[in-house]
Amino acid sequence: MSMNRQQKRMMQKQGDIDADGEPVRARRQQPSSAPPQERTSPGQFLREVRGELRKVAWPSRPETVNYSIVVLLTIVVVGALIYGLDWLFSTFILDLFEN
Repeated sequence: MSMNRQQKRMMQKQGDIDADGEPVRARRQQPSSAPPQERTSPGQFLREVRGELRKVAWPSRPETVNYSIVVLLTIVVVGALIYGLDWLFSTFILDLFEN
């Protein structure tokens, strides 16, 4: 197999070829992964979730209302824009092919 020096060095680092450039027959064993950790109980999980949720900076009620209004208005404007473009293009295409 022809390869340049860079490929040969990389394959040697990976253990695919030896120093002479010959393929290595036996693959090295992959290092074993870390031992599995013990599972937490459902009660412990819920306590941790509750602790994490206490750290969250929740928005106030007025902020939530304002954000909701902004989202709804954006949906209406984008929907109207898509409707208008669809109507415009469909009218143009129908007029183009009628003649």
